[in-house]
Amino acid sequence: MTLREAVQQLRARDLACTVAADALEQKVTVFADCVERGFTPLRSEIMAAYYVAERDATTEAFDRGLITRAELESKQAALARQLLT
Repeated sequence: MTLREAVQQLRARDLACTVAADALEQKVTVFADCVERGFTPLRSEIMAAYYVAERDATTEAFDRGLITRAELESKQAALARQLLT
């Protein structure tokens, strides 16, 4: 079962999803990209979760004033490169 299918089942049963829609869509996109590149579903799920967690942690660090905008952009670029390799 894919993440997208699981979300569809939750919605079909009117169960609330506690994950923000944009975060969920980003994770689904990363997961699908990984699967298309030939990774196993489990590895794709791990990579998608890692990407979203790192992205959110970096954004939160910036929002709290712990890192500069340049550091935020650098970390985001590094994360994107890491995902593409």
